[in-house]
Amino acid sequence: MNDVPFGPNSRRKSKYATRRAPDTKLATSAMIASLDAEGRGTISAPFGAALCELAAERSDIVGLSADLSKYTDMHVFSAKYPDRFYQMGMAEQVLFSAAAGLAREGFTPFATTYAVFASRRAYDFICMAIAEENLPVKIACALPGLTTGYGPSHQATEDLAIFRGMPNLTIVDPCDAVETVQATKALAATPGPTYMRLLRGNVPDVLGEYGYQFELGKAKTLRDGNDVLFISSGFMTMRALDAAKALASDGVDCAVLHVPTIKPLDEATIRAEAAKTGRLIVTAENHTIVGGLGEAVGASLMRAGVQARFRQIALPDEFLDAGALPTLHDQYGLSVPRIAARVKEWLDE
Repeated sequence: MNDVPFGPNSRRKSKYATRRAPDTKLATSAMIASLDAEGRGTISAPFGAALCELAAERSDIVGLSADLSKYTDMHVFSAKYPDRFYQMGMAEQVLFSAAAGLAREGFTPFATTYAVFASRRAYDFICMAIAEENLPVKIACALPGLTTGYGPSHQATEDLAIFRGMPNLTIVDPCDAVETVQATKALAATPGPTYMRLLRGNVPDVLGEYGYQFELGKAKTLRDGNDVLFISSGFMTMRALDAAKALASDGVDCAVLHVPTIKPLDEATIRAEAAKTGRLIVTAENHTIVGGLGEAVGASLMRAGVQARFRQIALPDEFLDAGALPTLHDQYGLSVPRIAARVKEWLDE
């Protein structure tokens, strides 16, 4: 998290110092826990279920995994359609090369692995074999950002920064199970390559109560407010909604604009909402402060000449600690109490 003003405000040093995670032995479940303990109902393996529904309607849908099908919900698809599933082993370059070959032969491959392995290890293969050729390979990756406690080797805190610069690549960061299902189906119908961040296992149902419908490239207002505008993506939209409710009890009126499509960005909606006078603009993302949603929004506002108080809630530009997810989310400012506290500080500046 960083305190970066947009416009005439000067930089202030945050009073929150980075804290090391306690040096205690952690249970595996605490380090890889899904986000199902957020006080909401959950849906099991929404990506796998959506893929099976697609496969029932379309014979071109195939699935691939790099020895991680159980951890990307691809095991649901492989169990139902074993003859349309390809286990490539721990070889991500081979995974994406094979997906490119299948796409050339008229298939629509969904290639899954962890986000760190797609973005760091196989970048050149995705760029040259898939993106440059504009092939309809659908990349879906688990453990985006800080959704695991296993440290830098598994925390894809910079995947959006890595992929945003790749031409032809559509990037989606769904909020919950409802949007994951809708986005999977929308991306299958989208020409060209796509990258989607996955929340695995039991995924919360957040957007169901809003009658939400995913539209590729569109941001949508989930809550109106006059004091603060949260612009968020991924599970941070869930946190923004909860923070807005917490802040309401202190008389702070918060709006929440959900931005599931990181690229192409819905600049028109973002600029229109940000231009409403008097509101503090706060971007919230499960990604490093460098190169993600916050910087994309800030750059868009600058290009349009929109003047606003602008702040970012994001992960720091550093390798993160290992530990239990609730502890890490609080440590790095992604928890609801930390978000609410920072917003109140910014409002008092």
